[in-house]
Amino acid sequence: MIKDLNDTQIRQLLGGHYIGSLGYIAQRAPYVLPITYFYDEKNNHIISYAMEGHKINAMREFPEVSLMVYEMDALKKWRSVMVHGIFEELHQIDAKYHLREFSEGIQRLLKKQGVADVDSIDDFSSKSETTGIPLVYRIRITEWSGKEREGLP
Repeated sequence: MIKDLNDTQIRQLLGGHYIGSLGYIAQRAPYVLPITYFYDEKNNHIISYAMEGHKINAMREFPEVSLMVYEMDALKKWRSVMVHGIFEELHQIDAKYHLREFSEGIQRLLKKQGVADVDSIDDFSSKSETTGIPLVYRIRITEWSGKEREGLP
């Protein structure tokens, strides 16, 4: 049976993961890419970062985006959340603050999941291997929905 998740369950699913699928529009076509994110429950937004390029340019032009996060235990047992929101590029002190929140938040999540040797952003993000200054952004959540399917025992 498929049923809706309530707001508390949606927050738990978003906050319990750090990889999601970002949907955006570029050159009049939809794109979906995996991203590393942090759900800032206090401010109810998604924090992420990327290097300058296709994705950032597209979100600047069309800031309406979506993020899907899901977990699947079995074919008939899964939960998913779809977030819709607005891309907001962060600058200077705001960018530095949110990048720290992103890094510390994911480190806390990984340590809670039993991954003990996570000391810096380099341990969980391949973007840190590239050169250049990352562009920090947030997705201001405008709406969300969630579903789950519980398989029969």
